[in-house]
Amino acid sequence: MKTIELFREKQVLSFEVFPPRRTAPVDSVYQTVAELQALHPDFISVTYGAGGSGHGEQTLQIAAAIKQQYGIESVAHLPCIHLDRAAVLRLLAAFEAAGIRNILALRGDINPEFPPRQDFRYASDLISFIRANGDFHVIGACYPEGHIESPDVVADIEHLKRKVDAGADQLITQLFFDNRFFYTFRERAAIAGIRVPIEAGIMPAVNKRQIERMVSLCGVHLPRKYLAMMERYEHSPEAMRDAGIAYAVDQIVDLVAQGVDGIHLYTMNNPFIAHKIHAAVHSLLTVSKRA
Repeated sequence: MKTIELFREKQVLSFEVFPPRRTAPVDSVYQTVAELQALHPDFISVTYGAGGSGHGEQTLQIAAAIKQQYGIESVAHLPCIHLDRAAVLRLLAAFEAAGIRNILALRGDINPEFPPRQDFRYASDLISFIRANGDFHVIGACYPEGHIESPDVVADIEHLKRKVDAGADQLITQLFFDNRFFYTFRERAAIAGIRVPIEAGIMPAVNKRQIERMVSLCGVHLPRKYLAMMERYEHSPEAMRDAGIAYAVDQIVDLVAQGVDGIHLYTMNNPFIAHKIHAAVHSLLTVSKRA
């Protein structure tokens, strides 16, 4: 099944998981998937090796298991900056053989330890290549506050339009903590003629170090309300966890009420957090779009 079909009747809820670190067995992620299965997500996406490491084998293995063993539609992440055309063709053939029809096409982060290839400079190059070499549904990433490398939001929307024109017919946003950025972004996208479903990426950041790392990597803005929460609870892990969950629930309730196409929850392989958030919002997401 291609995940684009899910948006016809309802607001979609999906999760992201990542392969375990090199020192951990790949089977360790399946306990997480098993616990997420009970929440009946519309799909689960699987990230690629961080910073260009790895060759997609674990992504393929986990995505195939999610679909074949757990009965959940899966999406395989595919960053291209460190891959050549031959490597991508091999991965596409493996995805097809495993029944994986959904790919999140990314440029990927540049890692100085892994020299970038020159075959795909941008995600739009990869998207065109995938569409020309298989019957896949291609998803693109988008950035409500603009990509950290973009000179301004206008250029960022222009880049996004190129992704959609290249064949991305669904989008998932980078995490954000202020919904106003998402609504402004959604308006800009519509003005630019982007007419594809946009899922809001939500990360329930539950400790200060995690939050600071995300801000450093992604350049996201932390609103005053969030900063006050961090300051108040940073020395109490349980309180910080619960506050982060509550903040994410508040974001999701507002987004769903404002007609978001879907919610993509960055689970950080933590099913406890996913269960808490799902318990708070699942009834909102079961309402048909026609209601």
